[in-house]
Amino acid sequence: MDDTENRPLPTPPLSLMKDASLFLDFDGTLVPLADTPEDVVVDPKLHALLQRTREVLGGRLAIVSGRSVEVLRTLFHLKDFVLAGSHGLEFARPGEPSHTPPRQPEVDEAEAALHAFVADKPGLLVERKTLSVGLHFRQAPVWAEACSEVAEALANRTGLFLQTGKMLFELRPGSADKGSAIRQLMFQSPLSAGVPLFMGDDVTDEDGFAAAAELGGAGILIGPARRTAAQWRLEHTGSVRHYLSESVAHLNGEGALTPF
Repeated sequence: MDDTENRPLPTPPLSLMKDASLFLDFDGTLVPLADTPEDVVVDPKLHALLQRTREVLGGRLAIVSGRSVEVLRTLFHLKDFVLAGSHGLEFARPGEPSHTPPRQPEVDEAEAALHAFVADKPGLLVERKTLSVGLHFRQAPVWAEACSEVAEALANRTGLFLQTGKMLFELRPGSADKGSAIRQLMFQSPLSAGVPLFMGDDVTDEDGFAAAAELGGAGILIGPARRTAAQWRLEHTGSVRHYLSESVAHLNGEGALTPF
């Protein structure tokens, strides 16, 4: 990872989107982080913006998320998009079944242990995912150290990969990440025809930034400046919407669009 703590990252130019194959993280990038995973909403304006961005890019847009494909499709109505879910463990194309491996019994073991751990700790949340389990402490940061200890112990016991995130510890199979997801999707049409550009906010997105750079593209960090492999930065999810909206107008040779 490049050390950019003392070097402010510039705002990405609109021209960066010209030949891009655009990969988008979901939580913290397209939608603000929420107290619980179910509180997130994809509003109609965002959905329309994603569709228009995909259209102007000739279909070269995919969502790469820690969320499962099932949740992205059913809860957030993103079934019309190319999806990489569960940190690159599963994939789906519009109109086709998802390619999802079986859930490992070690994940169920970890989930049961986490439920026992949070039983007497108000504010902690165990999130069951298709292929993994998450421990959220956003509403109870006082338990952060204890959460870290139990997650690390479970990773050692089960052999699962411990994925850290924003106020989150996730236990999952370690055979993939967002970088491997981008590499795999870049072999598929129409994404293979562009230059990879990945937007993400979390440390879980660093593999994606690195993969995009290795393939001749770039990463865009969303949120406060920090050490990162990204080359560009946008302030927040609202900035992402504005950048995509302005990019669509720029690529279409239009004037400014109505803000999203």
